[in-house]
Amino acid sequence: MAKFHIPKSNRPVPLLEPRIAALTAVMFVVLGLVAVRLYYLQVLHHQENIELADRNRIRIQRVPAPRGLVFDRNHRPLVDTKPSFDAQLVPEDSDNLSLTIERLERYTGADQIAGKISDADEAGRPPYEPVTVAERLGWQQVVALEAHQLELPGVSLQITPARHYLYGQLAAHLLGYVGEVTKNDLIQKPDYHMGDEIGKFGLERVWESYLRGDAGGQEIEVDAVGRRLRVLKEIPDKPGESIVMTIDLNLQQAAEQAMAGKNGAFVALDPRNGDVLAMVSHPAFDPDIFGGGVKASAWRELTTDPSHPLQNRVIQGIYPPGSTFKIVDSIAGLEEGTLNPETAYNCPGGMWFGGREYHCWRKQGHGTIELHDAIVRSCDVYFYNVGQKLGVDRIAKWSNQLGLGIKSGIDLDHENPGTIPSSAWKQKRFHERWYPAETLSVAIGQGYVATTPLQMAQVAAQVANGGIRYRPQFVKYVEGLDGNVAKSYPPVIENRIKIDPDALQVVKDAMADVVNGAGGTAHKAHLDNVVVCGKTGTAQVVGNNAPVGESEEEDKTPDQFKDHAWFIAFAPKDHPTIAAACIIEHGGHGGSASAPVIHDVFQRYFQLNPPPPKPEIARVLEDASPSQ
Repeated sequence: MAKFHIPKSNRPVPLLEPRIAALTAVMFVVLGLVAVRLYYLQVLHHQENIELADRNRIRIQRVPAPRGLVFDRNHRPLVDTKPSFDAQLVPEDSDNLSLTIERLERYTGADQIAGKISDADEAGRPPYEPVTVAERLGWQQVVALEAHQLELPGVSLQITPARHYLYGQLAAHLLGYVGEVTKNDLIQKPDYHMGDEIGKFGLERVWESYLRGDAGGQEIEVDAVGRRLRVLKEIPDKPGESIVMTIDLNLQQAAEQAMAGKNGAFVALDPRNGDVLAMVSHPAFDPDIFGGGVKASAWRELTTDPSHPLQNRVIQGIYPPGSTFKIVDSIAGLEEGTLNPETAYNCPGGMWFGGREYHCWRKQGHGTIELHDAIVRSCDVYFYNVGQKLGVDRIAKWSNQLGLGIKSGIDLDHENPGTIPSSAWKQKRFHERWYPAETLSVAIGQGYVATTPLQMAQVAAQVANGGIRYRPQFVKYVEGLDGNVAKSYPPVIENRIKIDPDALQVVKDAMADVVNGAGGTAHKAHLDNVVVCGKTGTAQVVGNNAPVGESEEEDKTPDQFKDHAWFIAFAPKDHPTIAAACIIEHGGHGGSASAPVIHDVFQRYFQLNPPPPKPEIARVLEDASPSQ
């Protein structure tokens, strides 16, 4: 039997012990590092990581409160809120933020999404806090977002209360508008968040603290792409308080209709307390376009429009008052003793002064007339003489007392005080002395004189009420959530002028005949059942030495060079309850352009507020004895 022989190998046999020892050491080192890391994560940073994990799964969703409503004086709604679909984006939930933004812009038509996210981050947005990137989405946009939800990680739809102006442009400059908070807003108001709406203009801005309310919140659970799964906890919001205004919706609508197609301003006041009954500035704008942020193209169109629709002409538009200023001259002359009702001047159609002729609007003149007829027929030459006797400084004194050249105090931004010149004013402004000839232009409301429609309405109201200048107010009270009055706004007297009742009666009688008498310049403001008192005026647009027309004859001047048309009025004559001013830019003559506007508004006012019947005169019975 053969034997097998296995040859011996000369290779050394490896030792396993060192390798096992090395591998064991490596394993212990790795396990040690893992243990250290676990200790670091689960012990040292336990709370922080729990919060981070919860942020991935649980989000705190801030819910803006509905803004308070706005009502007219009869508690009819003017502004309310309606549901709005807004798109929100959590940037941390998107793996490819640029692609998500691109798709979101395509589905919504929104722009500047990246800029909104950048602004939010600069303002200190916490991680995982959503950014509102598109507001007031239409139904097609909502459907598009829902259908492509998986392509839009981090994007969700949120239903929020949005401001809604029920009557479009009606009272736009008074109501104002809201807009999304800016970076400056967030710096100044730390309790606001990116995407919140804030009052930007008008009542919305001034009464922001009452209208805003307190935001609520929701604790929601989301999935891996940020989609909302369920609400875990909810904190209810507190709606804002409501505002009840002094304006009357019916009267405001009548004023808007009367001003349709015209550029200019109208304002009506209650002379008994200063309440604003109606206010119109044309052209206007639609406040709804500002909700959720106005598009750059729309904003550019508004700001570059040569007709300036964003300007509130009632308080910001300044115009020479023209012949309406003759009411100021008359009161000043009667009170200073340089004029009395029987003072007569001859008007041949012009007046020579300082080597120059100053024309009257009526080329053939008015002949010799007294104060009453001078107001009724608006004689320029008569008031050249009145102004020369008074001097510019006394005219300025009474103008200021009547509220011209100073702000009215109305709670609206950027009110223009206008200009009432004096010798001191000219020296300070131009470093020149005042020339007597300049007073003639001032006396007929031209030259340096510039007033706002609100100021001229106040002049009419002071003639109506005997010399009390109230601060114009357009809010009656703030209404709390329980329906009770939270804060009211009683009348505020800014000034009380001592005017001789007899002197005031002279002015009132003349203003009544401007509308109702023969030779008056405002017959188109006449009402059958109410005595309307008024004064027309014409403000020159192109400076020249031509007469300033007060007649209603056909004017063939091109529209852009036509004079502005004024009319101020109050009614009824004996116990006035409404005063107003109207200016139509390039309207030509106050009697033909502005008087019909006030006629329509006053007619509507007295339909809503019928004047008391005139007392009947007791008949003397035929059988009464002479001694009776």
